[in-house]
Amino acid sequence: MKAPKKSSADKAKKKPPGAPRMQYGALPWRVDAKKGVEILLATSRDTRRWIIPKGWPMKGRKPHIVAAIEAQQEAGLHGKIEKTKLGEYHYPKRLKSGSAVECLVEVFPLRVELQRKKWPEKSERATYWFPYALAAEQVDEPELREIILAFGKSTVL
Repeated sequence: MKAPKKSSADKAKKKPPGAPRMQYGALPWRVDAKKGVEILLATSRDTRRWIIPKGWPMKGRKPHIVAAIEAQQEAGLHGKIEKTKLGEYHYPKRLKSGSAVECLVEVFPLRVELQRKKWPEKSERATYWFPYALAAEQVDEPELREIILAFGKSTVL
């Protein structure tokens, strides 16, 4: 999904040079009777790394709602998104120009109730449910790995 166009008010609120750009992500989870807590990861479009669904802020939308929208668009997920973030992590976002910007992602847990058969980015990404400890091993970002492990260990079955 493309970031919305910036208004003059948005441009006036520019972050200091070098400050990370904000994104909001969903940590999709479910409980399997045999496997316990599972986390859904999706591949990124360009590098095919395992990631969580995430995206840029949307004007007029709260961060947890943005995270839920991104989960629908990137992985076809529907469920209950929490308003309180689990944590945050940093990563370098590669832009189409080839340059990279530092991003800070706030992560919100999404208890998945349904994954649709069709969704907007289905042809661009793979998705897979991993046991939480294995999901943590699949992601490149150490801070995200810690969020996944802490969440999986703390979730009461």
